[in-house]
Amino acid sequence: MSPLEILAVLINVLGVWLTARRVPWCWPVNVVAVLLYAWLFYHWKLYSDMLLQGVYVLLQGYGWWRWRQGRLEDGTVRISRLPRREGITALAAGAAGAIVLGGLMHRYTDAALPWLDATLAAFSLVASFWAARKRLASWNLWIVLDSVYVGVFVYKQLYPTAALYAGFVVLAIYGQRLWQADLRRTAAVAGVTP
Repeated sequence: MSPLEILAVLINVLGVWLTARRVPWCWPVNVVAVLLYAWLFYHWKLYSDMLLQGVYVLLQGYGWWRWRQGRLEDGTVRISRLPRREGITALAAGAAGAIVLGGLMHRYTDAALPWLDATLAAFSLVASFWAARKRLASWNLWIVLDSVYVGVFVYKQLYPTAALYAGFVVLAIYGQRLWQADLRRTAAVAGVTP
């Protein structure tokens, strides 16, 4: 456990909490968080997750831009369900990314857990893309991914980060419930079935 890991944990918690509350400032806060973890993942030899953090920086910009569009009167973002076709396409892309990245990490690096790390990284991109597009399903995928990440970090004896990801599971459940309730409330006001 290092002071940098503790700082990264705290900033990540703030970023996810802001995301759950649908506050657009979550995106720049998350940029700081991912940069800190990129450095940490490099030192822990979790290279797929290190690369993922670099992509996250780009996704944070995309998310901030998307969330500035289509806001509700109270300033929060308008959320929606995941269209089936978009879900299938994104999950297939995640699987393909996991296979390609896992193969590269297994063959060309000394990555600690090349296949699992690559799979988690690839599907984390899917969850991040869905979150940027304001899809409720992003929280469900985060719950699954973060649960697996807890095990990875316990295995690597990275206990503060394991605790962070356990907290992410709780925050994802919180975010999923908030977004679900808001989706129902918005649908009721519009007179449609959510």
